[in-house]
This record gives sequence, C-alpha cells and structure tokens, in this order.
Amino acid sequence: MDGRGAAVNTLFFERDLLYNGEVVLHYRIEYPEFRSDRFRSTVNAINRYYERSARNYRRYAETELYDMAVAEYKSAKENGYPVRAFEVMQVFEVTYNMACIISLYFDRYVYTGGAHGVTGRTSQTWNLQRGTEVTLERLYRCNVDMKRYLLGRIEQQIRRNPDIYFENYRELIDKNFHEENFYCEPRGIVIYYQLYDIAPYASGIRTFLIPYDCFINPANLCTAPPRN
Repeated sequence: MDGRGAAVNTLFFERDLLYNGEVVLHYRIEYPEFRSDRFRSTVNAINRYYERSARNYRRYAETELYDMAVAEYKSAKENGYPVRAFEVMQVFEVTYNMACIISLYFDRYVYTGGAHGVTGRTSQTWNLQRGTEVTLERLYRCNVDMKRYLLGRIEQQIRRNPDIYFENYRELIDKNFHEENFYCEPRGIVIYYQLYDIAPYASGIRTFLIPYDCFINPANLCTAPPRN
C-alpha cells in the first residue's frame, strides 16, 4: 500500500467586528482542505464537511458572540471599565496522514472576558477508501475490555506526575472518558481530556499516548489497490 497521504492546505475566515468604531470581537477560523488523486470523491466530501463546519462557526461568532460582545462593550462603557474585545480562534493539526488514513484535531479558543479564555478540542479519523470515520473500537484488537485497558494505561501515566491533576483523578478519568476523544499518531492512539475534566486549567488539555499494542496501526485498515 502506498504510504503517501493526502496533501493539505490551511484555509481560514478572519475578521474584526466593530461597534461604535471599536473592535469588540476578532475571529480567525482555520480549516483544512485536502487533496488526493486516489481518493478525490471522498476528500471532496470531507472538504465540504469542514468548510460547512467553519462557516457555521463563523455565523455563530458573527451573531450570538457578537451580540454578547456588544452587550459587554456597553456595560464596560457605562461603568468605566476597560473594553476587552472578544476573541475566537480555531486551529487544527493533522496528526496522521498515511496510506488511506487522515487523523486530525481542532482546538477552538473563545475569550469572552475575565482572566482567560477556554479551549475545547474535537477530533476525527477518516478512512479515505471507505469514506467513513474510524472509531476507537474499530482499531481495538485485545481480548480485554477496551475502556478498562485504556484507563489503566492512563492511570499509569498520571502516577508519574500526579500533582498536576485533581486528587480524585481516578474517578474523573472514568467519568469524563469519551470514546470519540482520540486521534492517531504514527506511534499510537492519543486519548485526550478537556480542560477541567481531570486537572486544573493551568495543566491544559491532558493527552495520553497509548502505543499500538492493543490497537492496530490505522494504515492496516487500508487495502492494497488491485494490480493491473
């Protein structure tokens, strides 16, 4: 199987939104555009999916968040407080791009005043041959419960530096575990937890690399093209 992945460009929407001549909200929303001669129809569908998602997020920024920013602006002016512009940022990283598999995650940062903004992460892994998303369960191959296996590996990593986590992390890694919160890297699966899920804000989004021992390398999901 050809190990080359799809080519990728970064597209974006960016704008300053004004009220009374002052910037009250700035957004930059990045999204990928993939290119592949072998998987053209699938890649085009994925590109439409991400463009539609980016446009919907832009609409949210220009309506709901803009209305909130204007209200905060008026309140700050009335009370003599400094005006703090809202900020919206979406970035992505392609973490696996080989054979027929693309895996990536998106971080959406929103600042609406206060000490700091909040970042949320989402991710997808695509099989370009089939035109479908790859689930975590699809990659798992061991004869033990998948969640139990993953939580055990995650807890092993936390015990190396437990001080950056909440004291009840054992309860929280179970409660806040979501199978969709993963992406692939060349070395293994990465499980992630959102801000505040298992650790304070300062600890950031926590990630745990699980080597491909109980998982198959996603490139193995790709079948070789027929020979002429």
